[in-house]
Amino acid sequence: MQKLPLVSIITTVFNGRETIEDTIKSVLSQSYQNIEYIVTDAGSTDGTIEIIKKYQNKIAKFVSEKDKGVYDGMNKGIKMATGDIIGILNADDVYASDDVIEKVAEAMEEKNADACWGDLVYVDK
Repeated sequence: MQKLPLVSIITTVFNGRETIEDTIKSVLSQSYQNIEYIVTDAGSTDGTIEIIKKYQNKIAKFVSEKDKGVYDGMNKGIKMATGDIIGILNADDVYASDDVIEKVAEAMEEKNADACWGDLVYVDK
């Protein structure tokens, strides 16, 4: 049986209390089983950290400290990542279905791709 590639998913957040739980649940509900979930927080003060901590036993790595913005947070996450595939899911985004990561991992392995991108759908809550 072929070993599943490790997929590192990075979410960076600052004061995202309104959306972070949906983002976390979207990652945790994925059918793909070999996920390393990394969350970087920029020192939120609005209750975001408390929401993240509710899921800390399912989040592989979590850091909360001041940073220089969203891209600094993403780069921090990338440095912590150990996956064969690295993906970014912003703190106000969710996956369209529970098998997105599975499909991406399969396609990247099948095509021997170094990178890919996905389309998006804007949703107004």
